[in-house]
Formats: sequence, structure tokens, C-alpha cells
Amino acid sequence: MQNKNKNNDYNQFEDEQFDLRKLVEQYAYYWKWFVFSVITALLLAVVYLKFTTKQYEVNAQILLSEKGSKSSQLDAVTDVALGNISGNSNSAVLDQITILKSRRFLLKVVNQNKLYIKYNINKGFGSEEKLEKDAPLKLVMLNDSIKYSESFKDKIKIEILSNTQFKVLASEHIKPQTYQFGQKITTKMLGDILFLPNTKIDKSKGSQVVVSVNPIMSSVNGLRSSIKIVSADDKRSMIVNFSLVDNLKERATLIIDNLIDVYNEDIDEDNSKLAEVTTVFINERLKVVSGDLASVDQNLEKFKKENQLTNAEAEAEIFLKDASVIDKTILDNTTQLQIAKHLRQNLASPEHRLLPTNIGIQDISLNQSINAYNELVLEKEEYKKSMTGNNPVMESLNKNIADLKNSIQSSLSIYQNNIQTSLDAVQGKKEQITSRLSTLPQQERGFRDISRQQQIVESIYLFLLQKREEAEIKSAAKPDAIKVIDHAYAESNPVKPKGMIVVLIALILGFLFPFATIYLKMLLDNKIKDKEDFKKSFDGPILGEIPKSSQAIIEHNDRSSTAEAFRILRSNLNFLLPKNAATAKVVFVTSTIAGEGKSFISVNLSQILSMTNKKVLLIGADIRAPKLLSYLNLSNQGYTPLGLSNYLADESLTVENILISQPGNYKFDLIHSGVIPPNPSELLLNNRFSEVIDYANENYDFIIVDSAPVSLVDDTLAIAKLADVTLYVARSNYLDKRFLPFINEMRHSKKLYNMAVIINDVNYDKGYGYGRGYGYGYGESHVKKNKWNIFKKD
Repeated sequence: MQNKNKNNDYNQFEDEQFDLRKLVEQYAYYWKWFVFSVITALLLAVVYLKFTTKQYEVNAQILLSEKGSKSSQLDAVTDVALGNISGNSNSAVLDQITILKSRRFLLKVVNQNKLYIKYNINKGFGSEEKLEKDAPLKLVMLNDSIKYSESFKDKIKIEILSNTQFKVLASEHIKPQTYQFGQKITTKMLGDILFLPNTKIDKSKGSQVVVSVNPIMSSVNGLRSSIKIVSADDKRSMIVNFSLVDNLKERATLIIDNLIDVYNEDIDEDNSKLAEVTTVFINERLKVVSGDLASVDQNLEKFKKENQLTNAEAEAEIFLKDASVIDKTILDNTTQLQIAKHLRQNLASPEHRLLPTNIGIQDISLNQSINAYNELVLEKEEYKKSMTGNNPVMESLNKNIADLKNSIQSSLSIYQNNIQTSLDAVQGKKEQITSRLSTLPQQERGFRDISRQQQIVESIYLFLLQKREEAEIKSAAKPDAIKVIDHAYAESNPVKPKGMIVVLIALILGFLFPFATIYLKMLLDNKIKDKEDFKKSFDGPILGEIPKSSQAIIEHNDRSSTAEAFRILRSNLNFLLPKNAATAKVVFVTSTIAGEGKSFISVNLSQILSMTNKKVLLIGADIRAPKLLSYLNLSNQGYTPLGLSNYLADESLTVENILISQPGNYKFDLIHSGVIPPNPSELLLNNRFSEVIDYANENYDFIIVDSAPVSLVDDTLAIAKLADVTLYVARSNYLDKRFLPFINEMRHSKKLYNMAVIINDVNYDKGYGYGRGYGYGYGESHVKKNKWNIFKKD
């Protein structure tokens, strides 16, 4: 039992191996398709790489400084430096990335580099884009404000005629005609424009240039979507990476470097504005305080002269020790009230002006509100360059400034009230101290009042001097907000298209396309191919497979694969025929439909049987479509016109009257079909056909009957009982698989006696059939035919 299982496993393995080989052979038959497809795909890849615009990646890297600018835009970075964000710098970096990608910055980059204008030089089948400095001409806009309109766009095709003239070939807004370089052209959508020649105009005569003009905000949005600005992977890192993919490496390099410069300049500009406002405010206050200080000094000098006082401080030292602390508190509160009062005077102005920062306000939230107010005012100043006051953005910004201004005024009012309350409380204590000094002379009290005023004014004066020096030092230092680690640099190889990847994809598609086509072809093909298709629906014997051949009839001593196939068929037929029969062996040849090769099988089977010195009679029983004479090339040989249909219809005829003995070079005898009768089925049922078989049984060894197809007419079924063997011909790549149940039913119902199948016209080159040939000799023609089939073995 184990041996039997092992044998079954081995047979199963052989079947699987055979199926794989068969599949490979089926695809290998179309090797020319694969070669053509791969070559075509590679050629298309080369054309694609040749004419596709190459894209290059440009990168840059900067480091944000934690000790840099103190502008409102870098508040987040400053907080990190001061330790106010618990060491998490990533949020600060993300804030700066958002600022860098803002439309305000990118608008400056687009404006400064005129990225809304592109120049393409037509060359052959394509075009080459150039920067303005490398183009043969340049477009000059005389009205810059119009470029913010969405209708500001055009594609102007120009032919350069000479160093002084050009011709507009096509444009939406410019009349096609000849113009002079430098000539002002008035358009509705582009405003007043003119074209100027570049230094390379001499080499560009006769060339065509396409100048594309786009709305500036569309260019800004396009740049915003294409440029990538990301932080380093380390969340604590202050490094920012820039990358941009463009078909012009020089333009991408210019854009990134310019964006970094614009960012730096913007920070410096904000710092300068804040320093300037702070300095002006301090200088104004110094003028006022200087006057107050001079007035107090004069009053003190006059009082001393009038009252002849020299050292009043020593006399009141004991009483004033406690008062000194209170005086200091009063001094601080008075200073805060003075500063708050001046800020409220600035806020009372209807104009939105910058407020001084870092001047001694001790309320942190109030300082933050002032910084936020200054940031909005700076942003408004920036937008005023490109927008009018009626712009929705400006209206929204004005509203935000007014709201913040009201909030600061409210905060200042509360702050003043709090300071005043504290000052009142301290002054109450001061009155208690003053009552203790009531015993001092009236002159001393007056002196002390004047001296105290002097100290207050002098303290304010010194405080303002200190702040002015700090502002000047800060303005002069101007530390860089960023450090450029790597300036913009371009990769030497394009990022797309990638040559190796395109070629690899072309190779894969070159193989997949014919593979998919062949697979789909085989999937949709519902025709039988070989005996493996029959085994799925037919459980009867399969006598043999006849290979596809250009030979109509095999010859004597033929060593071709077709002849060997019929020799195998002859041998296999002996296993189905009755043994030691006294009469001739009757073999019917039929098929499902016409065109499957019944006549081919019948003639060649008769031929191969006659080569063994057997007496063979070939009968054409397909009287509806007679073709044996024409198939044997005997139609014009002068043989008897009488055939089987004549014999069946005319009882006066004998079999000898319709018999053709060894016609031409053939060794078998022939009874052809005769004329086409009006009632074929009735003629075959009148027992005259049996007389022909009886006659042949006495005189021949084999009787081959070429009968009609069984699915079309019942002629064959009417005489099927006379057969010893019925050979059912099924043509490869011709018969529909849906007929297989019908063929199987013919066998099981025994309508066709002792039925066996022959598969005709099998194409071994396509991997159908066994693929090993027949016999040992194929003949020279067969060897040449199969020399490319490397999957077949003898």
C-alpha cells in the first residue's frame, strides 16, 4: 500500500511538472511578442527620458538662534532661551516654519525674482525654460499694481526678428504684429508693458520665445505648495531644513537663498523700528524731566538762601530714617504712574502708532499686550505696501488693533488705580511721619519737601538715561536671528525622472504587457487544445493526437511527425478493433461540426494502413458535403462520376460500378460520395449502405468510412451500428469546449459504437500536447521548423 501511495505521489509530481512545462511552452511560443514589447517599452522609456523635463532638488539648512532678535516674531524662540517652555523648542521652531511659509514672505520672494513671468525657448519637439537673465528678451511691467488681479495672465508667443524687432505670433491681450524692442504696448489686462532685449539676443534671431504671465498670488500659492520647510527630527533641535524641486536648479537655489535673506531682513527691520520708537520716547521724556530737575534745583537753591540753611539733613537724620523707606516706595509708585500716564497719552492718539517697550512697566501681562499691539502695527505697516484700507484683511487687522488698544487702555487704567491705591496708603504713613517732624522749624519742612522732589525727579532722570543706553546698545548689536548651516545647493542628478527606475519599469511593463495579453487571450479562449482539456469532461479513450502539419496527405517512407502520429494511431487502433475477425474491420470517422479534419484523418489513416500491405477501402459517407475527390486531387482525373449517393438511389447499380481501385498513386480503393441528393438521411436508411459494407467485408481488411458531423445532421447516427470503431475527430483550437458534454453523452448513450477520440491539428510549438514528437526521425523540414523551440526534447 505504501508503494502504491508513493507511486501516486510520483505521478502527481510528474503531472504538476508537466503542467508547469506546458505553461512555459505556451508562453515561450510567443517569444517574439515579448522581445518586441520589451524593445518598444525601452524605446519609449528612452524617448520619455529624452523629452521629459528633468526636475532637480535644492536643499538648505539654517539654525535658529536662541539669543538672537527680540522681535515679536521670535517671541517663542526667546521664551525657550529664558526657560519659559520647559525645554520644548519644537513648538517654537514650528512657529518659525509657519512664518517662513507665510504668503507675506513668499510674496516678497516672488516679487523680487519675478517668478510670475516664465520664459520658454521653443526647440524642435519641445521647449526649454530659461531664467530672465538667460532669456533673449525680458518683459517689463510698467504698472505693478495690476499684477495682483486674478485676470493678470497671458501666454505671449514671440518670434525674434532682429536685435531691434520682434513679432507677436499669439497672445490673448496683445495684437499679433511686429513691434520694436522698448516700444510701450498698452493692454487691458497687463497694463502698459514693453519688451527689452538681453545680451544673448544676437544668438537668438529667428527663434521663438513663449512668455507666460501668471497672477502673482497664483505664483505665491504655487511656491507655497512646492517648497518644503521642516524641522529636524530631534524635537529639541533648532535646525530648519529647506528643500525645493524645480526644473531649473539656479532658480530653486535663488528662491531658497532669497527666502532666508527676506526672513533675516524682516527681523532686522522689526528690531530697528522698535529700537527707534523706544529711543524717541526716552528722549522726549528726558527733555521734560531735565526741565523739572532744573526747576527743583533752582527752588532748593532759593529756599536755602532765603532761610539761611546749610545742613538741614543732619538735623533731621534721626526722624527721617523711617521716612526714607516710605519715600522710596512713593518714588517707585510715582514713577510707575508717570510712565502709565505717558502711555495713555500715546494711546489717546487716533493713529495706530508703535508703543515703547521695556521702559519699566512692572505688570507682565500689560507688557505682553503692548508687545502684541506692536506686532499687529508692524504687520499692518507691511500690508499697507500692497493693500488698500478697504481690503477685508486690512479692515480685520484695524479692528484687531483697535480691540487690543482698548484692552491696553483698560489695563493701564486698572494699573494706575492699583498704583494710586498703593501710593495713597504709603502717603498716609508719610503723614504720620510728618506729624513727628512738626516740631522742626517750618524752614526745615520746606527744605525737605523741595529736596524730596529733587530726589524723585533725579531718579526718573537717571532711570531714563539707563534705558536709553540699553536701547542704543541693543540697536547697535543686532545679533543674527539665524545661522546659515548650508546655503542652497542642488543635487547633480535629477530627482525625476530617475533613469534607472524608468528603464526598470519599462522592462517590467515590456514583459507584463504581452504576458497579460497572452493570459487574457488564453483565458477568453474557449477552444480545446489537447487531450488534457478532454480529460476534464470526457472519460472515454483518447486514441491519439495529430500534430499541426502543412502536409495534406502523408507519403510513403514519410518520417515526418505527422506520419509518425498516424503510425501511433494505427497501432492504438488495433487495441479497439475486434481480434481475429473474419470480416473487414469497419472504422467510422466523424466529428462534431464541419472543418475538424474528418477527411484528413480518413485519407491519411487509409494511407498509413495501406502501407502495411492491407487492403483498404475508403468510403465517402458524407453525402451532403462531398470532398474526397477534391481532397485527393482526383476531381479532374476522369474517374467514374458515380458514387455512394448514386448507388443508394439506383438499385440497378452494383458496388463495382462505383468502386475506384487504387486511384492515382494511392494503394487503397475509393468510393466517393457521389452527387448531393435531396434526401441523404433516407438514402442511408434503405439498407443499400449495408450491402456496400457486406461487399467490403468480403474483399478488404479495413473499411474507413468518412461520415457526416453528428451535431449537425443524423446521417452518421443512422449507420453508426455498422461500425466496429468510431473515431471522433476533435480539432485543436477549433472545437468549442461547450461541446465536450455532448461528445461524452454520445459515448455514454452508445449512439456511436466503440467510440474513441482523435485530437487533430495540435500545435506543439504553442506547448499543447506532449511536445516530444513521434518516433526517432522527423525529417529535415521538421527539424528546421522546430529549431527555436528550446523546451522540446527528443
